[in-house]
Amino acid sequence: MGTPLIQNENFVKIAAPLVVGVLFLLLWEGAVVAMEVPRYILPGPSAIFDSLVTDWRPLLAALMITLKVTFMAFAISVILGVAASLLFVQSKWIELSLFPYAVLMQVTPVVAIAPLIIIWIDDTTWALTVCAVIIAIFPIISNTTLGLRSVDPNLLSMFRMYRSSRWQELIRLRIPGALPYFFGGLRISSGLALIGAVVAEFVAGTGGAKAGLAYMILQSGYNLQIPRMFAALALITLTGIALFALMVWLSDRALRNWHESALKVEH
Repeated sequence: MGTPLIQNENFVKIAAPLVVGVLFLLLWEGAVVAMEVPRYILPGPSAIFDSLVTDWRPLLAALMITLKVTFMAFAISVILGVAASLLFVQSKWIELSLFPYAVLMQVTPVVAIAPLIIIWIDDTTWALTVCAVIIAIFPIISNTTLGLRSVDPNLLSMFRMYRSSRWQELIRLRIPGALPYFFGGLRISSGLALIGAVVAEFVAGTGGAKAGLAYMILQSGYNLQIPRMFAALALITLTGIALFALMVWLSDRALRNWHESALKVEH
C-alpha cells in the first residue's frame, strides 16, 4: 500500500514543476510573438533554443571553463570548511576566536575584493577559484559546525561514562549526527560556488581560451546577440539546478537507510 503512494508522490514532485515551467515558456513565447517584441530586446524561448543549437560549440567550451572553476571552488570549500569545523569542535575557545573571521569572509562583497585577488594571483583560473571559495565556504563551516555541536546530550554523557576517547566520540557520535547538516551545507555551497565563479568572471572580464559563460554574456550583450546571452544564462541556471539535484541525491543515498530526515514514510 505504501510503495505506490511514495511513487506517486515522487512523480508529482517531478511533474508539477515541469508543467509550470512548460506553461511559463509557452506564455513567454506567445507574449513575445503577439507583441512582436524584437529579438534584440527580449527573445522568445524558441530563439534561445535556436541559439543553443547553432552556438553549442562556444557555449559548451565556456560552460566547461565555468564548471572547472565551480568544481574546484566547491571541492576546496568542502575540504577547508570541514577541516575548520572539526577544529572548532575541539575547543569552544578556538571556535569563538576564529568563527567571526568566517563570518567576515561571508559578509565581505567579493565584487569589491575580486580585482585585488586577480592582481595578486597571476593564474586567472586560480584567481577565479579563490573568489568562488570565499563565497561558497561559509555554509559548509556553519552547517557542519552546528551539526557537530548538535549531539544528543544523553548519548554524549554515555560516551563519556564509558570513557570513550575524543576520537571515538568524534567518529561514532558527532560526525554521524552532523551528516544531515553537512549535506544541507552542500546544497547551498554548490550553488554559491557556481554564483561565485560567474561573479568572478564578470569582474575579471577574462576572454580568449579562458572565457567562461559570464564573459560570453558580457560579449553577447555588447554585440546585441541577445539570444546567445539568454542561452548562456539558461546554461548557468540549468547547471545550478543540476548541482542542487546532485546534492539532494547524494544526501538521500547517504541518509535514507538510517536517518529520520531521509526515511520514506509509508502510509
